[in-house]
Amino acid sequence: MRKSIAVFIGMIVCWTVTGCTVIGKTKEYQPFDASKIDALSPGKTVAADVTRLFGAPTEMVKLSNGNAYIYRRAVTKGTALWLVLLTMGNYDTQYDQVALFFDKDNVLTHFGVSLNAEQTAYGLPF
Repeated sequence: MRKSIAVFIGMIVCWTVTGCTVIGKTKEYQPFDASKIDALSPGKTVAADVTRLFGAPTEMVKLSNGNAYIYRRAVTKGTALWLVLLTMGNYDTQYDQVALFFDKDNVLTHFGVSLNAEQTAYGLPF
């Protein structure tokens, strides 16, 4: 009797801890080339130069005194662990973003850069 209970408990333990793990990564576009960002010069660079360097913007915003071009790249890393009775997962998305502001004559007035996409990390939520 005790042996059958031990076997039954052993089967339950094996059944509850079996599962699988999934690790994934997605990239939207390619990372920004630092030499292209260094080529930007407020007061000299025009919108046509920017589109030659970076291509079409991810988003274009019409402002009262000109336009803003937003370029966004993303990297997402995900980890998931499925057990029969428990599922855990974690997704981390980080962005590279360049925001360029142009006056009414399409001349670059200023810009901002945030490069965080390579800081994405795999991990479980504990």
